[in-house]
Amino acid sequence: MPDEKRVYRKKQRAEREAQTRLRITESTVELHGTVGPARTSISSVAKRAGVRRSTVYRHFPDESALFAACTAHWMDLNPPPDLVRWAAIRDPDERLRRALEQLYAYYRRTESMLENLHRDEASMPIVKQLFGGFRDYLGAARDALMTGRQARGRPRRLLRAAIGHALAFPTWLSLTREQGLNDSQAAHLMHSLALAAAHYPSHTRGPK
Repeated sequence: MPDEKRVYRKKQRAEREAQTRLRITESTVELHGTVGPARTSISSVAKRAGVRRSTVYRHFPDESALFAACTAHWMDLNPPPDLVRWAAIRDPDERLRRALEQLYAYYRRTESMLENLHRDEASMPIVKQLFGGFRDYLGAARDALMTGRQARGRPRRLLRAAIGHALAFPTWLSLTREQGLNDSQAAHLMHSLALAAAHYPSHTRGPK
């Protein structure tokens, strides 16, 4: 019986520790999405989570560990569009259209967090490092959207640049916030830009 009680107490303690760790992680996510990583202190995380600073450090000994947990948790809750599903669309133009619609809807849902990350990555190496995973995703997305394209030479380079530009979060932000377009209009405009690049005459004079 004593052994069973000891095991039960250990289990309860482990569950409490897991709950505390999750609360700290969720508090960090909330702060990163509102004030941004650069303005999120350990004290503010502790206050929001309802724990002491020492408790935060017990679960996350340094900023890198805390930010990594925050990133993983946020990405689990906000996965970007599935590139495999995009690749399954055989027609490249239809694939691009669908991709932009889905990606722009994703940007709309995650606007606050992504804007804060873009703003703070220049001053916080840890943010730039962790944000690199999303940039890799966008690179893979561009490759997926270039698959099956017949353009060669300069038109292909222009098309690749147009698609990369269309996929970028700052592009969506500019079109929707500064230019007043809705997501559908922004996606249609960038889709038209890519189509124009794909059919750019290779013999036309201009930058190579």
